[in-house]
Amino acid sequence: MADPKGFLTTGREVAETRPAAERVKDWNEVYVPGSLLPIISKQAGRCMDCGIPFCHNGCPLGNLIPEWNDYAYREDWTAASERLHATNNFPEFTGRLCPAPCESACVLGINQPAVTIKNVEVSIIDKAWGNGDVTPQPPERLSGKTVAVIGSGPAGLAAAQQLTRAGHTVAVFERADRIGGLLRYGIPEFKMEKSHINRRIEQMRAEGTKFRTEVEIGRDIDAAGLRRRYDAVVIAAGATVSRDLPVPGRELNGVHFAMEYLPLANKVQEGDLTVSPISAEGKHVVVIGGGDTGADCVGTAHRQGALSVTQLEIMPRPGEERNTNQPWPTFPMLYKVTSAHEEGGERVYSVSTTHFEGDEDGNVQALHLVEVEFKDGRPTPKPGTERRIPAQLVTLAMGFTGTDRSNGLVQQFGVELDERGNVARDADFATNVDGVFVAGDAGRGQSLIVWAIAEGRSAARGVDRYLTGASALPAPISPTDRALAV
Repeated sequence: MADPKGFLTTGREVAETRPAAERVKDWNEVYVPGSLLPIISKQAGRCMDCGIPFCHNGCPLGNLIPEWNDYAYREDWTAASERLHATNNFPEFTGRLCPAPCESACVLGINQPAVTIKNVEVSIIDKAWGNGDVTPQPPERLSGKTVAVIGSGPAGLAAAQQLTRAGHTVAVFERADRIGGLLRYGIPEFKMEKSHINRRIEQMRAEGTKFRTEVEIGRDIDAAGLRRRYDAVVIAAGATVSRDLPVPGRELNGVHFAMEYLPLANKVQEGDLTVSPISAEGKHVVVIGGGDTGADCVGTAHRQGALSVTQLEIMPRPGEERNTNQPWPTFPMLYKVTSAHEEGGERVYSVSTTHFEGDEDGNVQALHLVEVEFKDGRPTPKPGTERRIPAQLVTLAMGFTGTDRSNGLVQQFGVELDERGNVARDADFATNVDGVFVAGDAGRGQSLIVWAIAEGRSAARGVDRYLTGASALPAPISPTDRALAV
């Protein structure tokens, strides 16, 4: 145990953020560089080394949280990094982007603020990179088997790294111009600087993984050709079809999916564009959707110089404490203030958009909404609550409905879909097509980054067993596993 009295003597402290007025002027990560290291050992000492560490259950990767908390408390950063990497290929991604279901399941969280597991995680990995503890791990020998991975998001990258280290020759195909999937173009720079992706890609290259960008399977290469060339295929194409809002005025200029808006802002930061073709500068911005993607749009709009930013959510505002119907250790629906919300804007709950209003040139100028109340689980408009708000840019951030079928990938492979429109798979993450596997949101549906990495690792075991007859690779989850819920 790290500090037997740590949870009694030390209060919870989290990473310090830069002042909002300062950080909206740049695209750097919002946290004060180096602010965690002076406090993180004591924070790790708050871990109680529980007899049954429910944080393991909260995390689909099965991260060995009490173990690396103990090493972090003792400032043995090399051992902490080894324990962290034992279950997670990319802790610098999850430490920045995961909503930390492990903290919701922390036993200390029953009656005190939970251990800052996410902050400890990111401190360990950043220290490991700084100390040179993160090095390539090429295989000792090659199997002679080849694997194609379609998609370079967290699931695809995790599967590719595991299979490369197992000795297979792996090529990752990405339709965008850079590797990273939604990590690259869906996550704003202020949440995770892309240098973290770049150095992981270089590690994977040194281990032997091959990367092919601007190649879309289904269009540039057909499925049959890919199957002839590779012994196994992993579909990790994500759930990239955005949920639409079919209301009058949807066709107006200035109404965009979040994933049309966010990638362009990232391309500016990559140096590909001088100015984003879809910019919030000087505009009243409305973001429809109250989740993390919506918050990313809010923060992006602030940095582009929006006149105002309003975020709409059809659900009621969550409470700031656990509801009795969401008991520990389940992941509760709580009112969350992200760094983007700290920077300004208005959040409006229990409202539904009725239609968009445009000008004579076909540009959106306003949004009409109505308050709703839920009856029998369905939102019902409240008479007399209609109102109009100005909007020259609207982003739709209402989630995703499944993997892309317009490029022919699903049809060409002939994979079956489940009742929710995801690619169906068996216990080994194999589809109905011999040698074709699926990992990540393409098979699970829209989910969290930590689940995507767990899926990639688990699918890699299925592929390895298919290719060699047995596998020593870990499989932290099964395809049917779900988050702790009531």
